[in-house]
Amino acid sequence: MTFISTTRSADVVLVGGGIMSATLGAFLKKLEPSWNIVLFERLDEVGLESSDPWNNAGTGHSAYCELNYTPQAKDGSVNPAKALGINEGFQLSRQFWSHLVGDGSISDPSGFIHNVPHMSFVIGDAHADFLRTRYEALHPNPLFSTMEYSEDPAQIAAWAPLIMEGRGAGRVAATRVAEGTDVDFGQLTRELVHFLAGNGVEVNYGTDVSGLERARGGWNVSTRHKASGERGSIHAKFVFVGAGGGALHLLQDSGIAESKGYGGFPVSGQFLRSTDESVALRHDAKVYGQASVGAPPMSVPHLDTRYVNGKRSLLFGPYAGFSTNFLKNGSLWDLPLSIRPGNIIPMLAVAKDNMDLTAYLVKEVAKGHEKKIEALREYYPDASAEGWELITAGQRVQIIKKDQAKGGVLQFGTEVITSRDGSIGALLGASPGASTAVPIMLELMQRAFPKNFKGWEPKLSEMMPGYGIKLNDHPDLAAEIAASTSAALGLAAPAH
Repeated sequence: MTFISTTRSADVVLVGGGIMSATLGAFLKKLEPSWNIVLFERLDEVGLESSDPWNNAGTGHSAYCELNYTPQAKDGSVNPAKALGINEGFQLSRQFWSHLVGDGSISDPSGFIHNVPHMSFVIGDAHADFLRTRYEALHPNPLFSTMEYSEDPAQIAAWAPLIMEGRGAGRVAATRVAEGTDVDFGQLTRELVHFLAGNGVEVNYGTDVSGLERARGGWNVSTRHKASGERGSIHAKFVFVGAGGGALHLLQDSGIAESKGYGGFPVSGQFLRSTDESVALRHDAKVYGQASVGAPPMSVPHLDTRYVNGKRSLLFGPYAGFSTNFLKNGSLWDLPLSIRPGNIIPMLAVAKDNMDLTAYLVKEVAKGHEKKIEALREYYPDASAEGWELITAGQRVQIIKKDQAKGGVLQFGTEVITSRDGSIGALLGASPGASTAVPIMLELMQRAFPKNFKGWEPKLSEMMPGYGIKLNDHPDLAAEIAASTSAALGLAAPAH
C-alpha cells in the first residue's frame, strides 16, 4: 500500500490538520479553485490537537465574557478597544461559516455551533466595581448593546442557578449576553476538511512533515509516514505551517530570517468534566471569572456548558500545569530542542521576569483532586466531589520574542509570521486562536499573496458582507448581519 503522497508539486501545502489550516484551505479553494492543495496531518484524523472540543473551552471568543481582554487601567478606567477588535473578528468568522452553510460546503451547522449565553461573574466589592465599569465601557457599543448587568442575586440565579445555589452573603455581579455561542472546533475542522477533500484537495493522515528546504520557486517539503516509515518529498510554491505548538520547530528549520529570536513557553491544562445530564441541563451559560494573581490569561476560571457529539455536559477549569511538550501528542524534548542561539537570551529573560508565573504553575501542578473541587465550588458552591472527571486539555505554546528593553517578553496572543517573499507562513501562540481563525487567515493571505489579494476582495465581500467594515461603526449593518448569520447557523436571533 502507498502511504506517501504521489504528488510531486503543489501550489499550496498545509502542514497540520487543525482549524487554521482547514480555514486557510477553504478560503483558497473558494478563491482559486484550480490551485493544487495538499494537506499533511500527523495524527489519524484532523482536529485532534488544540481544535478538539475537549482540548479547549469551545467559547466562540467574542469578548463578551473574557475579562482579560478588558484590563483595568491604573486610574480605574476600562478601554473597550481590544474587546471590540476580537468581537469584530468573530463576526467575520460567523459570516464565513454562514456562507459555507449557504452554498452547501458545510451540511449541518448544528454539529459544531450552539447558542450558549456568555456571562462574567465576580465576587466582592472591588471586582464588582470593575465589572460595572467594564459594562459601562462596552454596553454603549452596538456590538455589545445586548449585554445585561446585574448585582441582584435572584436575577443572576435566573441566568445561571448553579453559581448562586448555596452561596453565602456578599456582593456579587454578573453580565450576560444571550447570543453567545459554544463551538466544537474539532467538528468544524472536519466539516471544512470534508469540503476540501471533496473538491480535489489531497489529505494525508499519519504523516509527519519532517523538514523544509528552500528551493527554486518555493520549498521542498520532506514527509514521513509514521506507521510505515516511508519517506517522501513534495515541492510547494507556498507552505502554511499550521501545526499548533509544532509550528515553531518547522519555522526554525526553515531558516527564514523572520523566525529568528522566537521561542516557546508551553502551558498545559486540565479541566473537570461532568457528563451528568441532570446537572448539565440546569446550567446554560459560559461563566467566566477573574484569573488568580500570577496566572496566565488562558487560566481564567470558567464553568461552561458544552455540546460535543450532540450531548450536553459541563466543563470547569482550566487548571494550569507545565509540560515540555509542544503538542499534546508531542515529545518531552520539544522545549529543549527549540532552544537556539538566536532565542536563548529572550528565553532566559522571560524566565527571569516571570518567576510569579513559574511559582503559580508549580502550585497548580501540586493541586490534588480536593483542591480542584474547592476551586470549582467558588463558581458552583453545591458541587459534589463525585461525578467530575479530570481531563487533560491541549497544549498551549505561548510566544517568547525579542524585546529591546527587556531582552525577551512572554506574549499571550497569536502572531502571524510570513517570509519576506511570501512563500511560507505560520501561526504562533494561542488565545483567542480558533475563534478568530477567519480574520487571522485573511491577514496571512494578504501578507503571503499580495499580488492576488486585491483581486480576491470582491469575492471576499460577497462571502462576508462585513468584510473591510467595522460593524461597530455601522449598527444597522451589524444588526442585519447578526440576524442573517443567526438564521444561517441555526442560532437564536439577537434580542435588540
